[in-house]
Amino acid sequence: MSSSTGLPLLYLDVDGPLIPFGAGPYPPGDAGNPLLARVDPALGPLLAALPCALWWATTWGDEANECVAPRLGIPPLPVVDWPEPDDEPDGVHWKAPALLAHAAGRPFVWVDDEIRDADRAWVAARHPGPALLHRVDPGRGLTGDDCGVLEAWLRAL
Repeated sequence: MSSSTGLPLLYLDVDGPLIPFGAGPYPPGDAGNPLLARVDPALGPLLAALPCALWWATTWGDEANECVAPRLGIPPLPVVDWPEPDDEPDGVHWKAPALLAHAAGRPFVWVDDEIRDADRAWVAARHPGPALLHRVDPGRGLTGDDCGVLEAWLRAL
């Protein structure tokens, strides 16, 4: 999980991918945030093994390093700084322009539950390098199968 400039980037959202919104069952949560019990610690080793530089791409900001990273058993990750949101260009997600600017032409994966076809088309038209926009079902969250898709894409670069 190096931030080495030679590795592709993987931008990871928290709500939906790591904290699924489905019915469960889930273990009891803590008083501070009961939803954190939904984080699957088995995902940590899968994410850590991916040949990329992991980044938090979430409104949780540094709180993801305090609350989510320890549950996954991963070290703190760098956090994408979000600019003040503007109008969404052509109906794309507000994160897309910031992630494209942050990637600066490098290959990247964006894992989120709010990715739409408009986002894929917008990125494909503007990003000179490879990009995978991987939508996660927020009802089930990120799975081992999803991680397999990410790994296959990253290794094919």
